[in-house]
Amino acid sequence: MTTILVTGGAGFIGSHICKKLVERGDLVICLDNFNNYYSPLRKIENIKPFLDKSNFLLYVVDVTNKISLEEVFKKHKIDKIVHLAARAGVRPSIEQPLLYQEANVQGTVNLLELSKKYGIKNFIFGSSSSVYGENKKIPFTENDNVDYPVSPYAASKKACELFCYTYSHLTNLNITCLRFFTVYGPQGRPDMVPYRFTDWIYQGQELIRYGDGTTRRDYTYIDDIIQGILLALEKNFKFEIINLGNSQTVELSYFISVIENLLDKKAKIKVLPEQPGDVPITYADISKAQELLGFAPKTKIEEGMEKFVKWYLNNLKK
Repeated sequence: MTTILVTGGAGFIGSHICKKLVERGDLVICLDNFNNYYSPLRKIENIKPFLDKSNFLLYVVDVTNKISLEEVFKKHKIDKIVHLAARAGVRPSIEQPLLYQEANVQGTVNLLELSKKYGIKNFIFGSSSSVYGENKKIPFTENDNVDYPVSPYAASKKACELFCYTYSHLTNLNITCLRFFTVYGPQGRPDMVPYRFTDWIYQGQELIRYGDGTTRRDYTYIDDIIQGILLALEKNFKFEIINLGNSQTVELSYFISVIENLLDKKAKIKVLPEQPGDVPITYADISKAQELLGFAPKTKIEEGMEKFVKWYLNNLKK
């Protein structure tokens, strides 16, 4: 039985990967600090289905607390790590840059140190498409220059990638940095556009749209992201940075229309100026993921949002 530590394991992506690993029979050590970025009750709901499974263990630990973190490493012979714990969100990072530096960068370095000390076989780091900043060349490829992040969140992810490379170079750690492109789906974070826009339209509230609606995002459905993470877990690359996206862009105005059609309601749109830290487009070149991982995203935006809206409506009744 392989023992896999999943940090941020009660969050959106984390809980989905925990579910898959539990189902396939791995021993899953889920680590989460249940911070208040959004309701901790949502995170508890995320992992409730497998709390009673014998191959699922939960630790309420913050990755910035190296002493508590090391207790988990001492107690279990961990084989692999999926590191997803992080402060998320571009706009909040502009307000609280020190918090993002500590949670994201310090937390990652703590894990890398312990991974070196305890001989972890494979370390998967959850990075972000935000590292590309206002990249003019599209689609974004892994060898593009990412020296110009436009938010502290993006800068923290770039810094973590650099630390990952350094640890891989200096030690025997195998590390893969996966750059996620706008992940959405059931259990999605309430601060993200798919949830917020669905909620506003359903509730008949004003939908706040920044800019003229022409910004484009490479929305990637959660099941496709999980497929990519599972494939990377099996590979044990010395060091790689790999895009995980759908490799198709969706214009914001069209995205809103998809939700309107699914809910059979019109959005009441309030237009505000574009926000600092936002970028005009994200668009993943996934040829490297296809070649190295056999990654093959399948879910189109209409299908993925239909599944999300169904989950959202079911969730309202709870």
